[in-house]
Amino acid sequence: MADSLAILSLLIGLELVLGVDNILVISIFVARLHESHRNKARIIGLGLALVARIIMLGLLLKLSGLKSTVIFHFSVRDLILIAGGLFLLWKAVKEIHHTVEYQEGEEGKNQSASKSFSSIISQIILLDIVFSIDSVITAIGLTDKIWIIITSVLVSFIAILAFAKPIGEFIMKHPALKILALSFLITIGVTIFMEGMHQEVPKAYIYLPMGFALFVEMLQMRYKYNRKRDAQLPPSV
Repeated sequence: MADSLAILSLLIGLELVLGVDNILVISIFVARLHESHRNKARIIGLGLALVARIIMLGLLLKLSGLKSTVIFHFSVRDLILIAGGLFLLWKAVKEIHHTVEYQEGEEGKNQSASKSFSSIISQIILLDIVFSIDSVITAIGLTDKIWIIITSVLVSFIAILAFAKPIGEFIMKHPALKILALSFLITIGVTIFMEGMHQEVPKAYIYLPMGFALFVEMLQMRYKYNRKRDAQLPPSV
């Protein structure tokens, strides 16, 4: 029982780390929807992604078919990672362009984007599957107890659901932070693509610079806040 709890804790930690990527993706995707639809999209998208992940878990129990070569020297897993990485790169670059070139007259475009509700849901599900494929494979490699894997997935789902909205809203309120998050997604997309091409990229080389860049941006935001606060204070006598 102690071994099972240890593996469960390890898998929950792994899922939570990968959940950061999910929160960034969800925040960027739902931002294109009308504000009244965003929370609904988060819940539905994550809920369906959870169902898809559990179904995928059942399919991945036959790992030989996933890792065996299907075309040239690429397996099904490789093809999924390559396609997911390229899609994430395209989506992040497109959103950076939309953010940087934004004009006041584009409000109508945002309203028309709300019509793509089902499209946003589909994209959240697809990228959640791409993000989770390695974690599911790792989980199956660590344990053959399905209840442990499903429990870790459920716990991470609850955590992402709880933090996706406040983190997403915070990112959307700060354009510089949004562009930084999109830059993170580009880096993640490149990493996923390289993994599909059989080129391992150490995760420390990715997450440490990302964390440092986020820390610097938070210091910059704090500096601007203090300057604004001091400017509003009455002059001392």
